[in-house]
Amino acid sequence: MRPVLGIDLGTSNSVVALCQGGKVTIIADEEGNRIHPSAVAFLPDGSVLVGAKARAGLAQRPEQTIISAKRLIGRRHASREVAQTKQRMGYRIVDDQGGVALKIGGDVHTLETISALILRYLRDLAENFIGHSVRHAVITVPAYFDDNQRQATRRAGQMVGLEVLRIVNEPTAAAFSYGYGGKRSHRIAVFDLGGGTFDVSVLELGEGALEVLSTGGDTFLGGDDFDGLIANQLAQAVEQYTGRDPRQDSAAKLCLLALAEQAKCQLSEEESFELDLSSIAGVPMKTSIDRANFEAAIKPYIDRCLTLCQKALDEGLVHVSEIDGVVLVGGSTRIPAVRRAVTRFFRRRPDEGIDADLVVGVGAAMYAENLESPSTATSKRVLLDVTPMSLRLATVGGFCEAIIDHNSPIPTERSRLFTTARDHQDRVSLRIYQGEDDQEDGNTLLGEFVFGPFSKALRGEVQISVTFAIDSDGLVQVTARDLASGQAAVGCVNLGLAQEPVQQKQEDLPAAVKR
Repeated sequence: MRPVLGIDLGTSNSVVALCQGGKVTIIADEEGNRIHPSAVAFLPDGSVLVGAKARAGLAQRPEQTIISAKRLIGRRHASREVAQTKQRMGYRIVDDQGGVALKIGGDVHTLETISALILRYLRDLAENFIGHSVRHAVITVPAYFDDNQRQATRRAGQMVGLEVLRIVNEPTAAAFSYGYGGKRSHRIAVFDLGGGTFDVSVLELGEGALEVLSTGGDTFLGGDDFDGLIANQLAQAVEQYTGRDPRQDSAAKLCLLALAEQAKCQLSEEESFELDLSSIAGVPMKTSIDRANFEAAIKPYIDRCLTLCQKALDEGLVHVSEIDGVVLVGGSTRIPAVRRAVTRFFRRRPDEGIDADLVVGVGAAMYAENLESPSTATSKRVLLDVTPMSLRLATVGGFCEAIIDHNSPIPTERSRLFTTARDHQDRVSLRIYQGEDDQEDGNTLLGEFVFGPFSKALRGEVQISVTFAIDSDGLVQVTARDLASGQAAVGCVNLGLAQEPVQQKQEDLPAAVKR
């Protein structure tokens, strides 16, 4: 039986695991660490460090060490999220044809390359553990990742020779690792608050099946934001004491983030924590942070999480009283204020069990065995997932028509009928978007292709059937067909971050046919 890795490719940390005969092994590095920082450092001699060794030199190599790259994958350079990341990080973020790349020295690296380096490191750890090569994996992503981000993750695996058998949503993998099931069905909520992203999924687990009822989230909400709040507070204290803003220096800025993360973790155990800022201030200086102030500062973020939880329940047609269990995922769920908020919202204490940092990797490995060798898996389950965001097609007038609604079960395929918008039009520009806005500008562009030429006719006489298909990985394919001639074309929207739309006339866009 070929080994299939379960990989949790996280924002802050990653996990690689293997499940054989129902037994999961979390694969450690040479130091025995089972949690591997998602960090990559480029050294002056051309060598590359990944994992704990890369993370350890962050303060010494702020402009050459990449952390939290997952927050940038699949995003446009002009986005608010990228602007915020530029302010926090020491490495240089540059425009790559509208997308994002990282410039280290004279070299430019794509986000996929950074993810690929982490995946290669995890694969090598696994091969050293197993004793032979590994070429297959299941990789997890946030449930609210769009098609651009999922495609980029798949390509990162392919870049290091991994055949990615399935892209699985992180909350779904977490649910897979828990012992729900049996003859009675259970409805559970998975609350996943990691370093860079937040996801919530409502699932129903029964004998032989795991069905996702709804999912929601925010791909730019997590522990990194909490660190940023503390780091800004520390920077303001230093500036007030010395008259110098340490955030203007790359090394000092990252030292502040490291101290902030340390304080965040300590405040989960202690009521207050004292930090020595002498190395940043340049003079002897100490300050303290107390838990109450920290919790007050992060309350808006926690409230945002709970709002998304309520939305997921509403869309899954599930009342909070019908939730039988709550699973916590991600290191940020260790924060007492987060746990209290989750307990109040769901009216029950979260389940204790697998480490919140490991649960996704464990679930990915279990799902990999379930997928690859159902006869030896501990419990064979059919996975029924949903698409997190609506898929849309741009039409004349700046509108965006929904073809597949969010939280639709996948795999799925839906078709809609469109027509030409002007006389003698012999081609249409098909712009595919993901999002919940009826206006084109409010959604994320996945891709665009031109369909045609076809026979010219008066406006509205040429009918074009557009089919959107989503596979089990949540990846998208679009097909256009001229009903009169049967001529068809498949759109390549799975090319990662799409370019800016071709500046064609609005009349070249299709017109929606009223249903």
